[in-house]
Amino acid sequence: MNDDAPDERSERAEHPAIDFRSPGRFVVHNPQSDLPQPLPWEPAPLRLGEATELQRFNEPSAIRQHALAMLQQAKRSLCIYTPDLEPWLYHHSSIQQACTRLLLAHPRNQLRILVGDPARATKEGHRLLQLARRLTSNLHVRRLNPAYPEEGGAYIIVDDCGLLSRPQADQYIGYALYRDFAGVRLHQARFDKAWDHGLSDANLRSFLL
Repeated sequence: MNDDAPDERSERAEHPAIDFRSPGRFVVHNPQSDLPQPLPWEPAPLRLGEATELQRFNEPSAIRQHALAMLQQAKRSLCIYTPDLEPWLYHHSSIQQACTRLLLAHPRNQLRILVGDPARATKEGHRLLQLARRLTSNLHVRRLNPAYPEEGGAYIIVDDCGLLSRPQADQYIGYALYRDFAGVRLHQARFDKAWDHGLSDANLRSFLL
C-alpha cells in the first residue's frame, strides 16, 4: 500500500457535500418565428387599359384599392415616386405579392422606385426593400437628388397607360386613371428625368447589400 496516498476520508471531511435542490420546472416562452400575416387587400374592380373614367379618391382605403388593382394588372413595368416608401401604402403583403408576380413573369419586367428619403424604410424595414434584395436585376431603388428638385407629389406609373397620382404627398386627395396615355407620357418624362439624376443612398446601399 502507498503510504503517500491521500486519505479519502479526510478529503471528504474537508469538502462537505453540496446541498442542491432543484427549483422546479421552467417554461420557456420563445417568440414565434413568423409574424401573423396582415389581411389581404381587395383591389378595385377596374381593368387597366379599359376603364377611362377618372377615379377620384380622398382616403387611404380607396388609394390602396386602386394601387393594388393597377399593380396586379401590370404586364411590363412599374415606376413608383414616393416621399418615403409610405408604409401605409407599400409595406403590405398584397403589394409585395403583386410586385413579385410582375418581376418574375419575365426577365425584362422592371420596377423602379424613386424615394425622397429612404431613412425610415431602411431603419424600420420595408417589404419592397426586402424584395429588392432578392430581385436585384429588375428592381431598382434610387434616392431623389436634392440638387434637382421635382414637382413633388406621389404617383405610380403602370405600363404605358395606368396612373395613380396624389399631387400633395402628405394628403390622400388624388385620382386614378386606368387608361391615360397622355398623362402617363407626361409623368414618365418627369420620372425618367428625376431617375437619371437619382442617387445611391449610403443607408439604402448597405441595406440592399
